[in-house]
Amino acid sequence: MTVDRDRVLRSAAALLTRKATATMDEVARAAGIGRATLHRHFAGRDALIKALEDLGLRELDAALDAARLDEDTATEALRRLIAGSEPAAGLFAFLITENQLFEGEQNQGWDRIDARIAALFRRGQESGEFRIDLGPAWLTDALYGLVTSAAWSIQDGRSAGKDYQHMIVELLLGGVRRSVEK
Repeated sequence: MTVDRDRVLRSAAALLTRKATATMDEVARAAGIGRATLHRHFAGRDALIKALEDLGLRELDAALDAARLDEDTATEALRRLIAGSEPAAGLFAFLITENQLFEGEQNQGWDRIDARIAALFRRGQESGEFRIDLGPAWLTDALYGLVTSAAWSIQDGRSAGKDYQHMIVELLLGGVRRSVEK
């Protein structure tokens, strides 16, 4: 039987996002494979987490490339980025919250992704599209938090999957303050 490695990783991320202490047996069951098969592909939890990080970084880089961050307005580029992040949102949510990834040396891929997103926010600030009282690093972290929250809310059935982009874009660009017309 051929094992779809990416499907196994996505199943693992979905389970581990809900239950960070899940055992390798539980991960194997969630992926619909046996424990021995899981161990043939991932020698242990550390190898599984590393593979999840590698997949997540590849998918985030692809979403950033597809968003064409230097084209059009920063707002339009941000909308494309959020739309492009949707297929990997569950994996991204897991990676952002997984403490183990940040013990010791952090993967340089995260620095590259942070820099690309912060540059988009900086461009939006310089063009007058985005507020300047919040730094690009904070806006990047806020985007991560909203993607993670949307993924969790959808995964738990508290929000509709079709609302993913709208929830993130509207809250990030509009803030929580209600506009009062005069």
